[in-house]
Amino acid sequence: MVDRLSSHGIPINWEIVSGIAGDGVVGRPHIARAMVQIGAASDVQEVFDLWISPGTPGYVHRYALEPVRAVELVRAAGGVAVIAHPARGDEGPQPVELVERMAAVGLGGIEVDHPMHDRTEREFWRGVAESLSIVATGSSDDHGSLTGHRLGCETTDPDALEALIAGASGAVPLTGV
Repeated sequence: MVDRLSSHGIPINWEIVSGIAGDGVVGRPHIARAMVQIGAASDVQEVFDLWISPGTPGYVHRYALEPVRAVELVRAAGGVAVIAHPARGDEGPQPVELVERMAAVGLGGIEVDHPMHDRTEREFWRGVAESLSIVATGSSDDHGSLTGHRLGCETTDPDALEALIAGASGAVPLTGV
């Protein structure tokens, strides 16, 4: 992505991006922050909208495990899978058909209460979770300064957490939580 952006006249380099990421794994948010830092954009959202989302000049597709297969692997390992903020994927909202296929192989829940889900999205995905008999969860999806330090602004209901734990085969009771 850095190379693509550079080829489009953005004066960005790996040193700037990796410096922002520090010891963490470099991701698109770090590239966005670097572009703001060097004055190539006014804010992170502008970078995502114009430069590093699908269909924009700096976007590079990365391999990702097919979602249904990912759920199968999590279940085979004795875990429970929850799809994160389905209305906020890179390619837009997750199609209900995909979530239905994931549920058919053991999807345990859908993150419904997410800071960027509006009321309509929450109601929609809560209805999908209910119709599929899977758990509706919440999360703050906090990435520190990248998201405005919103740790704990959304949570998962304790009963929902218990339902997820019960859905994991060979689950070990959590201690200290």
